[in-house]
Amino acid sequence: MIASASICPRQVWLMVHQINPDEDDPNLEYGRFVHATAYQREGREIELRGSKFDVIAVKDNTIVVAEVKKSSKAIEGARLQLAHYLLLLEEQGIHAIGELRFPEERGRERVTLTNELRQAVLAQRQYIYRIAELRQPPPPKRIRWCSKCAYAELCWG
Repeated sequence: MIASASICPRQVWLMVHQINPDEDDPNLEYGRFVHATAYQREGREIELRGSKFDVIAVKDNTIVVAEVKKSSKAIEGARLQLAHYLLLLEEQGIHAIGELRFPEERGRERVTLTNELRQAVLAQRQYIYRIAELRQPPPPKRIRWCSKCAYAELCWG
């Protein structure tokens, strides 16, 4: 939800209220394929407090949490999502570094939990809580992501 909140508050509301997207949406299927085939040998997926880390491994005595994305187009949301994971670990007394990975682009970006990023994650969490408390979803607003959204049918169907 952290990444989604950077894009669409309606999507966040639907997620919070456990309204599932179209699971057969080609973009979701492709994302699952990228996740399943990229970086399989480097670590393993774990879940912590409702968040799933794509890859967690130890490199040079440092815990590395990697988030795999199919593209870097929504990089700000991806950074916040990864910073959220790093903050979850920090709250458990575990120091880690993050890495965004874009296998299609053969790109990587290292993410460290700075004070600025920590504050952005905390603000994003509060934003999500405010959306979750709404009685109805925010009205749909057409944005550039709508054409690839698995929730599009619930907004424009």
